[in-house]
Amino acid sequence: MKKTTIGLMMVLFLLAPMMSAAQTKSLTFDDFIKIRRLTDPQPSPDGQWIACVITVMDKEANRGNSDIWIVPMKGGEPRRLTAGPTADMNPRWSPDGRKIAFISTRNGSPQIWIINPNGGEAYQLTTLSTGATGVIWSPDGKKMAFTSSVFPDCPDDECNKKKTEAWDKSKVKGRVFESLFFRYFNIWRDGTRSHIFVVPADGGKPVDVTPGDYDTPPMDLGGNPDYAFSPDGAEIAFVRNMDPELKLAIGTNNDVFVAPLYGGEIRRITANRANDNQPSYSPDGKYIAYRAMARPGYESDKEDLMLYDRTTKSLKNLTRDLDCSVNETLWSKDGSAIYFSADEKGRNALFKAAIAEEKIDKVLDAVTFGAPGLLPDGKTFILLKQAMNRPADIFSYDASSKKMTMITDLNKDLLAELRMNPAEEFWFEGADRDKVHGWLLKPPAFDSGKKYPLVLLIHGGPHAPWKDEFHYRWNAQMFAAPGYVTALINFHASSGYGQRFSDAIVGDWGGRPYQDIMKGLDYLLATYPFLDKTKLGAAGASYGGYMINWIEGQNARFNVLVSHDGVFDLRSMYGATEELWFPEWEQKGTPWTNPEQYTKWSPSYYVKNFKTPCLVVHSQNDYRVPLEQGLQLFTSLQRMNVPSKFLYFPDEDHFVSKPQNAELWWKTVLDWLAAYLKK
Repeated sequence: MKKTTIGLMMVLFLLAPMMSAAQTKSLTFDDFIKIRRLTDPQPSPDGQWIACVITVMDKEANRGNSDIWIVPMKGGEPRRLTAGPTADMNPRWSPDGRKIAFISTRNGSPQIWIINPNGGEAYQLTTLSTGATGVIWSPDGKKMAFTSSVFPDCPDDECNKKKTEAWDKSKVKGRVFESLFFRYFNIWRDGTRSHIFVVPADGGKPVDVTPGDYDTPPMDLGGNPDYAFSPDGAEIAFVRNMDPELKLAIGTNNDVFVAPLYGGEIRRITANRANDNQPSYSPDGKYIAYRAMARPGYESDKEDLMLYDRTTKSLKNLTRDLDCSVNETLWSKDGSAIYFSADEKGRNALFKAAIAEEKIDKVLDAVTFGAPGLLPDGKTFILLKQAMNRPADIFSYDASSKKMTMITDLNKDLLAELRMNPAEEFWFEGADRDKVHGWLLKPPAFDSGKKYPLVLLIHGGPHAPWKDEFHYRWNAQMFAAPGYVTALINFHASSGYGQRFSDAIVGDWGGRPYQDIMKGLDYLLATYPFLDKTKLGAAGASYGGYMINWIEGQNARFNVLVSHDGVFDLRSMYGATEELWFPEWEQKGTPWTNPEQYTKWSPSYYVKNFKTPCLVVHSQNDYRVPLEQGLQLFTSLQRMNVPSKFLYFPDEDHFVSKPQNAELWWKTVLDWLAAYLKK
């Protein structure tokens, strides 16, 4: 009997990994939509707690719901601080740690609310008819700043309220525009301007500290945040664009300004013609750090870290010799250095810029992270860390010991049921004999002895690289789940590989990036014997959609294509998009000053070559790549008798965000791929 028991235990022990594997499954949309999304981690002033936002997508209600949660820094279960069917977001601790201000839509419009981090009922601080977003505290805890979109000629909130109500009640919805930039991304401009307000933390009337017919901060090309209090609370720094070229939709001249609170002269502190943004004061108030580009009109130029001396009015470039673009910044606790993140080879790196020594050291690399924060000990960071097989969680990183510690495991139970492989890196020789980087993701239950179809994903931007991240729109695991090997190539243009590499696409939209993709495809097929060379698919969005359209007219190597919100005709795109600085830089002029450029790289001029079955996806409210681009593509495919479908969303923009629309998107895309790759 004893031997039988031992034998049974041994069998169970040996079978345990197999039983565990049998319990896991491939990622489905229903699993995908259940994943809780963690954002905006904010450490408490004493470093003991982290406030964050957790968003849960509700497929039935067809929307997401965000709440504020509190996480113990030492680890443990997160505690929900707010609950309700509306959005609670943007948590910010008071300097003494006794309160958390946040933005909530629980009473309709977004407003500032305040809650005790130990729990209890929240109370509303602002009641502006135009709402409030982006709340921050002054260092003394006596004031808060926020933004609200107001009519610049209105002296008070009552005026704004009357104008808004009159518009809502009017049966005439026509508007007359006299200049460009009359719509942006997914909204039509309504005459309001974003202004910064300051309100007493204990309540009172908000004061507009950035009056005028300008957006403060600007709509685009900014940082996060784009306004900050001085340490003494007497001044605020902010970003604004006063360049008249902005009215022509070609002005990227954002500048940093400073203004005394409650009246006084607004003063510009930057003179650069290109984009300046993300100001922050040193703890002692001596400096203002900010990011700056060098070339006007180029939205993907290198972002340098600048230092403005408030006493001498002098400037210093701290990253002139560093070949990467600065992302998020934060001051050291003693003010002797500035930490900043940057894209680096498909992941991120964290750097330290010592001010006195003018020396830059790398603190962390080879990790995909965001939202870095620094604890009071001056050496421990909190990060949102993620990977292609792992949604974002909060981690701590000790810069002295180089130790990374997981603080939250938000989707532990759900992830335990799912089989998702990690991304693998590969490098190959691309255009100009440059080394080009990519990711390879194998499907669940991968067997190297089998043959698999390949799906190649092409990123947008065109400068936004594929990272080792868990993307909530173009999720590589969702593409791999049906049994496809998924590849993602960071072609010439992608950030994180040096500015020369990023610049290589300018004036060459269908050149080097296309060569990289084709050379990358050659490399993949020659290197990985498990790839089925007869079953190849490709999909992309925005610039990635452009490249799908370009491929459609250049070769028939793929069995099937998916073009989402892709540019089809560069000339008509120029006349319908909103940010004209982008095509004018990328195509080196306008359609009438450089017509050859717009002709040479337009997929619309190669319709006679269209052969590959293509799914076209486009949305009504996409003003970045307007709907007519997708309509032209689908019409051309149909007239060429190419098998094609058109998936149209009347209620989405450049992104598909609503859960039920996302479900339709994934079903349509995966069914389309399967029709040609699963035969």
